[in-house]
Amino acid sequence: MRNRGIVAIAVIVFFLGNLCLADVGTDATNQNAELNARIEKLEKELAELKQIVKQQNEARIQEANNIERRTSNIEQKTAYVEPAKPVSGKKPVMSDLDVQIYGRIKADASYDSSRMDIGDYAKWVRPDRGRNDHSQFDVTANETRLGMLIYGPNDQEMKTSGRVEMDFYGGGAENKSTPMLRHAYMNFEWPEDKFSILAGQTSDVISPLVPDTLNYSVDWWTGNIGYRRPQIRLTKSYTIDKDTELKLEGALERMIGRTNSNILTADQSDSGEDAGFPSIQGRVSLTLPSWGYKPATVGFSSHYGKESYDVNSGSSKTATGSKDFDSWSLNLDVQQPVNEWLSFKGELFTGQDLDAYLGGIGQGVNTTRNKEIRSKGGWAQASFGPWGKWSFNLGVGADSANKDDLEGMTGDLRKYNQSIFGNVLYSIDKNAQIGFELSQWHTDYVDLGSEDSVRAQTSFIYKF
Repeated sequence: MRNRGIVAIAVIVFFLGNLCLADVGTDATNQNAELNARIEKLEKELAELKQIVKQQNEARIQEANNIERRTSNIEQKTAYVEPAKPVSGKKPVMSDLDVQIYGRIKADASYDSSRMDIGDYAKWVRPDRGRNDHSQFDVTANETRLGMLIYGPNDQEMKTSGRVEMDFYGGGAENKSTPMLRHAYMNFEWPEDKFSILAGQTSDVISPLVPDTLNYSVDWWTGNIGYRRPQIRLTKSYTIDKDTELKLEGALERMIGRTNSNILTADQSDSGEDAGFPSIQGRVSLTLPSWGYKPATVGFSSHYGKESYDVNSGSSKTATGSKDFDSWSLNLDVQQPVNEWLSFKGELFTGQDLDAYLGGIGQGVNTTRNKEIRSKGGWAQASFGPWGKWSFNLGVGADSANKDDLEGMTGDLRKYNQSIFGNVLYSIDKNAQIGFELSQWHTDYVDLGSEDSVRAQTSFIYKF
């Protein structure tokens, strides 16, 4: 019995021990599972935190790049230049206006069968004078242009803007040319009233059209008059009906003449300035429906100004008085788009003392006879295209100076000048173009006969 009791006790102890061990094993397993779950949860939360930190860092880097990019764009638009050291207590500021840089790089290579004045671009054929019609070859980049358009804050009633533009035909050696101011003006516009005021330097009001030549002179001295000069201009438009508009333009401009070379004095000055009278210009134009697919524009314009020259008697180098000379012109301009690939435009003029306006073949006053030189002329052009990347232009221009008004003068006196041109332009892309132009020039001289030349010009243009 004793042995049986011992065995029974042993069995009971063994059974109870296994139960205890089973409970302990179950508890350990449960604890391990809980620990694993917690570890997985922490790892997941840690991964999420790392992702959040990464995104925040990327956002900070992107914002820094955006700020740097915006700053760079602003500097490019405003053509920013490092300012001088500011006055104590003041900080330099950048313009808050919209400033846009534009321009073009243009390289021209030309060949002339006879010598041209001036060479880089054509004005007229020089007299031969027994030199056997020397040919010439020129290459230049002087027609490269750089400009800025400036737009001010606009309200509902008025818009403000400005423009500055230059090229490099201001003189100097060919490989270090001097910049030349083309445009520098401000404009105040009231859109609802269709009225504007312009102050500064820009193109003349008269004869506003220009032929599309590769030659820089755009038929100046061969029928196309009008240049650029300082002015104050008023413009007012009236809408008559859907396709008809009337425009009135008027300006007071500086009559830029020539240095008084009739005498040699220390106080020589501009003959237009000496007149003490501004040049007055006006134009009225009408845009109206026509037989073309777009309205035609017809304009009538005129100017009146004075030049004052010192005069002397005989070979005296001392002025004995002064004389005023009248400069005036009457002009017609027409522009007619025919369809999507054909358009016409042109101008006619008549007047006197027009050398400052690039008429009279560069001759304005006969200082020997104290007489204004009369002249007349015009130009016309047909444009074709664009057809794909190709466009074409054909045109002719002529300027005729009154021969009687040239009598008594000395030098190379030009009485007639004509040019006929044709060109083709190929667009490589939206910025780059290659052009070729062929033109024929004919110039008649008083007592020096006639001269002819053929000009071939290739142009490479990159716009920006």
